Amino acid sequence: MAKDWADLEARIRAHSPFLARLMDRFPAVTEILATGDYDAAMGAARAVAEGDDNVTRSLRRRRGALALVTAAADLSGAWGLDRVTRTLSDFADEALEEALQTAMAERYPDAERRGFVVLALGKHGSRELNYSSDIDPILLYDPTTLPHGEREDVADAAVRIGRRMSELLTARDGDGYVFRVDLRLRPSPEATPIALPVEAAIGYYESTALGWEQAAFIRARPAAGDIALGDYFMQAIRPFVWRRSLDFSAIDAITDISQRIRDHYAQGQAFGPGYDLKRGRGGIREVEFFAQVHQLIHGGRNPALRSGNTREALAALAQAGVFEPEISARLDEAYVLFRTIEHRLQMVEDRQTHELPKQAEALDNVARLHGLEDGAALLDLLRPDVEWVGRNYDRLTPEQDKADLSHDEEKLKSQLSEMGFADAETPFARITRWRSGTIRALRSAPAREALEELLPGLMRTLAKAPDPDRALNRLDDMIGRLPSAINFFKLLAARPGLVELLAEILSHAPTLADALGRRAELLDGLIDTSAFDPPPSVEVLAQQFAQLEPGEDYQMLLDRVRQRVGDRRFALGAQIVRGSDPLEVGRGYARVAEAAIEALGAATAAEFEAQHGKVPGGELMIIALGRMGGGVLTHASDLDLVYLFTGDFMTESDGPKPLGATQYFNRLGQRITNALSVSTAAGPLYEVDTRLRPSGAQGLLAVSLDSFAKYQREDAWDWEHLALTRARPVFGSPQARKALNAILAETLERPRDFDDLARHAVKMRADIVKHKPPVGEMDVKLVSGGLVDLEFLIHISQFRHGMAFDPDLGKALAELVEAGHLPSDLIAAHDLITRYLVVSRLVSPKSTEPREASRELVARACGMESWGALLDSYAHARQSVRDTWNALAAPFEEKP
Repeated sequence: MAKDWADLEARIRAHSPFLARLMDRFPAVTEILATGDYDAAMGAARAVAEGDDNVTRSLRRRRGALALVTAAADLSGAWGLDRVTRTLSDFADEALEEALQTAMAERYPDAERRGFVVLALGKHGSRELNYSSDIDPILLYDPTTLPHGEREDVADAAVRIGRRMSELLTARDGDGYVFRVDLRLRPSPEATPIALPVEAAIGYYESTALGWEQAAFIRARPAAGDIALGDYFMQAIRPFVWRRSLDFSAIDAITDISQRIRDHYAQGQAFGPGYDLKRGRGGIREVEFFAQVHQLIHGGRNPALRSGNTREALAALAQAGVFEPEISARLDEAYVLFRTIEHRLQMVEDRQTHELPKQAEALDNVARLHGLEDGAALLDLLRPDVEWVGRNYDRLTPEQDKADLSHDEEKLKSQLSEMGFADAETPFARITRWRSGTIRALRSAPAREALEELLPGLMRTLAKAPDPDRALNRLDDMIGRLPSAINFFKLLAARPGLVELLAEILSHAPTLADALGRRAELLDGLIDTSAFDPPPSVEVLAQQFAQLEPGEDYQMLLDRVRQRVGDRRFALGAQIVRGSDPLEVGRGYARVAEAAIEALGAATAAEFEAQHGKVPGGELMIIALGRMGGGVLTHASDLDLVYLFTGDFMTESDGPKPLGATQYFNRLGQRITNALSVSTAAGPLYEVDTRLRPSGAQGLLAVSLDSFAKYQREDAWDWEHLALTRARPVFGSPQARKALNAILAETLERPRDFDDLARHAVKMRADIVKHKPPVGEMDVKLVSGGLVDLEFLIHISQFRHGMAFDPDLGKALAELVEAGHLPSDLIAAHDLITRYLVVSRLVSPKSTEPREASRELVARACGMESWGALLDSYAHARQSVRDTWNALAAPFEEKP
């Protein structure tokens, strides 16, 4: 260790006059450093001013000793970058707190020290300070709680406190200084006092703040003073920083800043001696900005991406799939190297510099302080990362399509024809309308500028769409309903691949197009490749849906779940347009719905319990029936739900407003129904049908498990037992689900008069034909030989043979086929018809034949080579179902 220290000491004395002076100034600390015990040395550094009640002197001495220990630990390799920057940042917090407390105590010694908060921004805010950094705080105060003199204006008091605090840190004396304090990041610094009332600051950021200020607040945090006041402010401006929609205007704001930096520091852009490691192309700022752009774009929807720390942000962005892990790793590696060399530059003479020295001798000195042979070796070390970071950053601003669309009528029509439009009149009319300024979303100059940037690529893609006119008309409707179009256009300009997908959606899927017209930000969710993965498990989805931010309540959760479910359902529809298996998408729809039930059911129950307590020994359960019970939904499916509860119906709840068990669970069930179905500011969620409950629409909404079992045993109609073949618990504890499943099994498997049940079932099917005829031959649900026939066929077979009572229709059919009770070709028929049903709810929601332009997509989704092949297979499937159904039903049909 002695030899290691001797080598390190020699390097410091040879190449860092600043650190050499500190070693001489703090010999006791230096002695401990020689042992290699950096933690003990840090303890000694913090104690160098022990007993000194002069805050000015104490802070400066501690700053010098702390800088020495941190630099030695850094140069020796004992501490990594994170510990170095965190140590420096934590000291900045301590220094601000001590200076603020001193300033307040000097003026108001007997007052409670509250009502004034120091917000840290920049590298201090992200706890990434370097050795010789400014700190850039914003000073806020609460006029109602800040101490001030009896005849003193509270605003003057705040300014005096802030000025004195700053002076304690920045004034130089024989012990140096603590930190340079730059207060120019506050709103309108040329016109505002250095400390601002908190409500005025909130008003500024809610209304008139600039794009760069939004980026700056990624790294903001309360660092000293009244932390609760700071938390209140940060929560209030969160919507300004973290926009709910993907914020592609952030690219413009940050890349504009970086271009101005590149222009302003032009001499520091070329790599080599004199290169600006912070502001140069491919330097520190471009690593930070690359992370911040993606944080602003995605962070409004994903709170996990909001870390102010650059390295943490890069890791989180990669983990969320925003960009590849390889990019994150390479940026992180470059960032660590750049920051380390930046520290070496500043260690030489405690200068706030980021530029590699221009003189060869000075460059060699920095290199040798780092342990390299000379300046050339340092340049060789930096060059690959600088060049790679610059190229990577340039990807944020890809070359725009420069071929602007003409404003001349004839030339524009010619351009549109060249793009591939068979008839240029329709696109010409749409563009003319968009340019006219009559549409609300396109009245502002920035919106029209964003449109013009997008138009060439957009129209070129739409010209190749499967149904260009239809896509154009739907896009026109959509733009007409948007309150603002800027971010929508920016998103499409930033993601050209998304334009192609949008064209397909507008051409094929009116259901998705209508959803986009209501919420254009639905397109945001498709920019990541993960949007085309199957949804995760119900448990994971429910956790995602139920996530709230600090300060958000139950009412906000209702909106959040609607937004998140809408995002998921839209992405699932887009998966079908892009060629995913509709059966798997249908299962995804069901998982999303079940997760919504879980998230809203749990939250609603918790809200209800706050008023009425819990029913001892009792809990609410929810059963899904129909398509939801079977676990395969379409985009348009409603939810068939039945509410039950466990425990003694004579019991009473134990809350402030107690209710009897039956009333308790019926009111709770109604609230959950409302939570799932009522339209909020975020729109609707699901249609919920509770008419399949015991005794139907006239019965209680929720009955006890015992009453349910008794009803099924003694009073239920055959059609109700047929419905129970697809019953599945979707809400309730494992114990309650187990008890319910036992009742379902006992009900379905008990001996019964099969002929009587079959007669009732066949009559039910005949009644459906009479009262609800199919729309046409492609109404695959109601048509003869369609899905309803197949469902009746499976359910009657389940009771005939007392087996295969699986709520999943496909699994039940497979068991019956394997047992030899039904022909095997019904499996292919079921899969084809179900796939078509799921697709048709997007493409032709009224169950009519799809438009010609969409038939190829429908055929492909159903696993067929062409529309003709699909029709042939569909005819065969219907014939198979019809023949088997007719053979089963014939003996039980009513005779005329």
